[in-house]
Amino acid sequence: MTTPDSFTIAAGAVLALLGPARIRELADRMSAGWPDESLRASATGPGEGAAVQALLDTLTEAGIGIEPATWYLRGIADGYAHQKARCQVDAVWSGPTTHAVPVQATAAVLTKVIEAAQHELVLMTYSARPYQPVREALTAAVGRGVAVTVVVETLQGAGSAISGDEPALAFAGLTGVELWHWPPEQRTEPGAKLHAKLAAADRTTLLITSANLTASGATKNIEAGILIRGGTAPERAVEHVRQLQTTGVLTRL
Repeated sequence: MTTPDSFTIAAGAVLALLGPARIRELADRMSAGWPDESLRASATGPGEGAAVQALLDTLTEAGIGIEPATWYLRGIADGYAHQKARCQVDAVWSGPTTHAVPVQATAAVLTKVIEAAQHELVLMTYSARPYQPVREALTAAVGRGVAVTVVVETLQGAGSAISGDEPALAFAGLTGVELWHWPPEQRTEPGAKLHAKLAAADRTTLLITSANLTASGATKNIEAGILIRGGTAPERAVEHVRQLQTTGVLTRL
């Protein structure tokens, strides 16, 4: 049986995908009387249309009117934006440690970011090799309903800079993980590489690192990065990736 709690859960899922600004737009369009099909079509990112439809379905089934629903959506958007404005930044390192300066280890932080995701997870990497802690964490994330996107470089895109297996094979067999890449024909500058390495969970946590998604990158090499919790950076990073997907700069593998 659908209850008001079902609506609040669905609203939380939509908020995690759309962010506060776009959920306010959704509330405005609902108030303006947009039909369900148009509301769903306006959410173009991976998993967004389905999440919006689930929200609309629970609203109807629970007997919640449009006006209180839009008030609620605007309220949680404001609360979410206020919470995200509180930002914490920490350094993250791979490789040897020192007793004098304790630091967070890349391997542990990367796994924690994946484990923290409840709705949406975006990873980007240049090189990748099968790394069991990441594979296990991704499998668990998909199992709890997280929409997982991984953007990887390809051998063709990297030219001779990467050898061996395709980086995407590091995620082979992980059902529910969407793989994306930057096609060479979309690269306007000769020799351009997909060189970013990041992990973003629910648009609230962002790890930016020099480490690739490999065991060496996470544990052996000296790699440096920052972990950002709160603020606008996690949301902006994911929005940028989603816009690259929407415009066709990034395409599905």
